[in-house]
Parts: sequence; structure tokens; C-alpha cells
Amino acid sequence: MKEEMAETRIFKIYKNRRVLVTGHTGFKGSWLSVWLRELGANVIGYALDPPTNPSNFSACKLHTLVTHYHGDVRDLGHLLEVFAKHKPEIVFHLAAQPLVRLSYHEPKNTFDTNVGGTVNVLEAVRLNPFVKVSVIVTSDKCYENREWVWGYRENDPLGSDDPYSASKACAELVFSAYRKSFFDGKTATRKLGVASVRAGNVIGGGDWADHRLIPDCVRALVKNEPVGIRSPRASRPWQHVLEPLGGYLLLGALLWENPETYGGSWNFGPSEASHRHVGEIVSRFIRLWGSGEWRDLSDADNRLHEATTLRLCCDKADTYLKWQPVLTLDDCLRMTARWYKTYYAGGQGERGMYPLCRGQIRSYMRGAKKSNVLWLE
Repeated sequence: MKEEMAETRIFKIYKNRRVLVTGHTGFKGSWLSVWLRELGANVIGYALDPPTNPSNFSACKLHTLVTHYHGDVRDLGHLLEVFAKHKPEIVFHLAAQPLVRLSYHEPKNTFDTNVGGTVNVLEAVRLNPFVKVSVIVTSDKCYENREWVWGYRENDPLGSDDPYSASKACAELVFSAYRKSFFDGKTATRKLGVASVRAGNVIGGGDWADHRLIPDCVRALVKNEPVGIRSPRASRPWQHVLEPLGGYLLLGALLWENPETYGGSWNFGPSEASHRHVGEIVSRFIRLWGSGEWRDLSDADNRLHEATTLRLCCDKADTYLKWQPVLTLDDCLRMTARWYKTYYAGGQGERGMYPLCRGQIRSYMRGAKKSNVLWLE
């Protein structure tokens, strides 16, 4: 697959590049690190310990495969030391407090990490001219959610009620201020390819976070217990983790080639067919698992507000990046179930789950090439 990837004009940009990933021990960050490594990048990871045990980071034994730093994005001094030592050319910022419900219990930590951490990463980028591209990962929850049935566009208002969503809206404002003040070449002498990216609910193997649907399902099913669902009638946009990551990688490569054209904010969401109620997703996942049942807990704890409907409009990415979702919802659920079933059956031996992650990336890339997306020419 390395040869197959090397043939592509866009993804060839990552080969032998120094790429720093904050939050590489997390769910999305670990998958991104695997993909970058398969593209031939020299990956430097900066993050706290994996947020869960087990984790995709540990399951793939990534600490042996990337340059791993235990670091907190709230610590600007340490972050600057890592930048100075490795001189990253491309930066993907994923480090965050990623959970809505936890933000109600730890609001200060959520704002300090998601807002202050973003300030620190952008400051490190500003102070180091060897950085050519930076992609800041926020969330679809950065939008002021009015429970619309249509998708939010990149120029729709930001803001929200809960601490997590508000912190992501703030991070977007920080990004915009840094871009316009220091990186766009108009008000500053330096032109840098910077973008923020917003994705919806992602699923895939290796996620064990609390209060997330698929991890909650897996924990219950492994114990042969019913899956408890808080909001079975809530509608969500479901996509496999590789879908937005493919968009992030594509965007990063295009920013390298043309920073002025591709800077700004971008949505990466699933097709309309992948917007489904929580209860339906759980039922389909249970069928793929082979056994189990779920129960409705919607009356058990309804004090904490969570949006019931949230869609992204991805016309901008479709039009200007030629990016589109590759996987069907069935593909997403099947790949996810297979990952967890393999893990609980003993994994992949000495190399852990890395070969399976690599195999799913290869399969995704073949599908993307066949669908003429991700600019695989």
C-alpha cells in the first residue's frame, strides 16, 4: 500500500515531511498518526496519556512507531521546546477535551484545554517560520444549534449552550483571529496555509470514551449486558473516522500547494443517508455484533442538554476540494464491529491492532480512488 499511496500527487506531499500531531494518543489522533506513518511522514506526537484504557494508541503500539512526547497543550513552554527540537513542517492540532457531558463537570478544564490549548498551538506556529501548514480540528458543535433540519454552513453563526460546544466556538474565533492577523499575507508578511475543520460524530475501532454511543455499546455487549441509550430518538450524522481524516489530509496537502486558496474553515460530514436516529444505529450495530439488546434510558438523566439534531452542509468541500464521503453507513458499522471483535478475540499478535488499522486505511483508499475522490490521480 505504501507504493499505491506514493503514486498519488496530493498525498505524496507527506512523504518524509516532519508532521506534528497534538492529541495523537486520542481516538482520532491515533488513527491520523497511523495514516500519516503509512504515507511516509515522520510523525511527532504531543499529548497527555491516552484518555482511556484500553485505547487505540496502546492497541496499535504507536509509542514504538512515532516520536512520542507526553505533553499538555496548556504548557506553551514545553510545546515550544518540542517545536524547536523537531521543526515540524505540518501541524495537525487535535488535542482537546472532547466530551459534551464531561464539560458540564469540568468546565474550566474544557475551556483551558480547548481554547487556551488552541491559542498555544497557534502561537507556536506563529513563532516558528519552518511551519508551512497547520490544520486546527474543532467540531460540528461549534455552530449555534437551532435544531434546523438542513446542514450548517461554514459561514453560519457560532456559539452554543454547553461548555464543550462553546469552547469549540471560541477555538474557531481564536483560529480566525490568528489567521487574519498573522497568516493570510494581507495584514502580515508571512503567508501560511492554515485551516480549521469541523466534523460530526465519528465512529470506528479503538474508541473507548465514556458517553459515546459505540463505546457504550461495546462495553455492554462484551459483558453480555443490555445497551442503555439516553436519547434513542436523537438524530446524528454518523461517519467512520477515516472519512474526516481523509478530508484533513487532503486539505493539509492542498494548503501546502496553495495556502491562499484553501485557507479558512471547512466542514467534513457524512451524506444525508448517514443521518440516523441513535436507536437505529444501536440496533444495526447489535446485529453486526451477533447478539445483544438495548433499553431506553431517556428518562433516567435528562438534566444535561444535548442537541437532538445537527447536520453539516459539505458543499464547500465537495465543490473546492472534490471531497465526498466514500463509505456507506453499513460500511462504517461493519468496519467498526470488525475492529472490536478482532480486538476482543486477541488482537493481531505482537504488532497489536496496527495491521488491521492499516488494512482498513488501505481499503478506504482503494474505495476513494475508485470513487474519484481525495484527488487520487
